[in-house]
Amino acid sequence: MSEQTTNFHRRIRSFVKREGRLTKGQAAALERQWPVKGLTHQPELMDLSQVFGRHAPVVLEIGFGMGHSLIDMAKAAPELDFIGIEVHGPGVGACLMEAELQQVENLRIFQHDAVEVLEDCIADGALHKVQIFFPDPWHKKRHHKRRLVRPDFVKLLQAKLEQGGILHLATDWENYAEHMLEVMHAEQGWQNLSPDSNYIPRPDSRPLTKFEKRGQKLGHGVWDMQFKKL
Repeated sequence: MSEQTTNFHRRIRSFVKREGRLTKGQAAALERQWPVKGLTHQPELMDLSQVFGRHAPVVLEIGFGMGHSLIDMAKAAPELDFIGIEVHGPGVGACLMEAELQQVENLRIFQHDAVEVLEDCIADGALHKVQIFFPDPWHKKRHHKRRLVRPDFVKLLQAKLEQGGILHLATDWENYAEHMLEVMHAEQGWQNLSPDSNYIPRPDSRPLTKFEKRGQKLGHGVWDMQFKKL
């Protein structure tokens, strides 16, 4: 993702857009479901209660991949509304296909840069929770500047969260986990919900992915963090 300023949008992105080919099923689901669940970036704030047809807390997930855990979360919490942002077409198609299959209605999707969506479409204080699970770690040191969790982006997220809103981060790269903690602890107005001011066990609200299950068998770690907006 790009940084909060317009100039930075032009200079750098934290993702590499690899479109890939949609399967026939994904393409068909996209055609059927996008008019219902798709949201288009626009230079004006959205009324989220109008988008969902009701007043409910809104959870935003940035970079949902193929959407499996996002679908699981939305289905498990019908009292919440979910917005997913993903730049890769096959992931969007797969997510909409699964949402249709499981009849998940409390979900809407952007296929666009998350920073632009947040800046242009989401009102300050509109979000109940923001989730960023397993973002690209950009593990080479010269690429660390592309990491999504940076001070400017955290400030933007803080503005969009309601008072008491939660930012939930998760990564399977220990170096990135340490980086996330360093960034968050340097920012004002956040409370780390870990009693030790570091990591928390995976909450039940975040489904265990197949990728994680394989990693656990191999002894790989995953680091979850939650921060509350004060």
